[in-house]
Amino acid sequence: MYFCTIFLFYASSGESPSPAVHYLALVPSNVEFTSISKMSTMTAITAFPPRPSRSLQNKVAIVTGSGSGSNSPSEGLGNGRATAILLAEAGANIVCADLSLPSAQHTVSLINAEFGAGRAIAVQADVTSAQDCSNLVQAALDAYGRLDILVNNVGVSGPPGNAVDVDPSAWARGLETNVSSMMLMAKYAVPAMERNDLVEGSIAGRGSIVNIASVAGLLGGVPMLLYPTSKGAVVNMTRAMAVHHAPMGIRVNCVCPGLLYTPMVAGHEMPPEVREARRTGSLLQTEGNAWDCAAAVRFLAGEEARWITGAVLPVDAGMTATLPVLTGAFSTLTADPPS
Repeated sequence: MYFCTIFLFYASSGESPSPAVHYLALVPSNVEFTSISKMSTMTAITAFPPRPSRSLQNKVAIVTGSGSGSNSPSEGLGNGRATAILLAEAGANIVCADLSLPSAQHTVSLINAEFGAGRAIAVQADVTSAQDCSNLVQAALDAYGRLDILVNNVGVSGPPGNAVDVDPSAWARGLETNVSSMMLMAKYAVPAMERNDLVEGSIAGRGSIVNIASVAGLLGGVPMLLYPTSKGAVVNMTRAMAVHHAPMGIRVNCVCPGLLYTPMVAGHEMPPEVREARRTGSLLQTEGNAWDCAAAVRFLAGEEARWITGAVLPVDAGMTATLPVLTGAFSTLTADPPS
């Protein structure tokens, strides 16, 4: 049996004690206290730990797939574009990378118009190319002198079909885009992050990597084989990378978007009834968009998530909390690719 006991301690430098410091503790009922002075060895905590900041001021981020995700460079808000904007809003300088340079340039124009000239640059990059990934990291170092955040956002739906039907060459290209590209970006980003100083007294580490997967990588029920397989690989790659790079102060986490409505999805000319089924296939009965994914990325990238690594965060309005609903939704619908 335990009693809840409040202890009041006074620090005295003379006859007048200072205000009391309160402690709340669960004390076994068989413990007897004859005098509070017997507990004088306990030291009052007079200062809070450093408070984490939401600001990303002076941080530098690379966001891959930062175009809109639509066929038109200036249309729509994909997860990459939304992420780049929110990171810039928090104070970071952004390197917007995309296979489509006009799409990346439009994202840059949005950021610089709202937050000031020079806050973002555009780089054309094929993240399945080791040389392009190396060049992309170097572009960040040349422009801003450091790299703190990497958002691996590039991804494709990949080829249709199950193990019997899928085209093997298309399968290999899909894995290269959805999985190997993230390894290649980390290959060059991690050494750049390791150059960052660990400031004494600071609660921030050297860097943060956020990989974009999908709820399709957490559960089955998706019509094609490539997409959930590759996204499941991203989930476990995130956990492995978190272990590998934690000793150097680099955190690695993963966001798993659900059935968001983005330009890539809209480009498939989705019938209204299918869009409605996607909305109702979640606990919150609301339609998600790119800002929802981007807000999760911004949190994991920053100091507020300093004690979080190896985490997998679904952003899905509760879909993964209800297996029957999720399975039914995925029997006819495709999860939203991230870029």
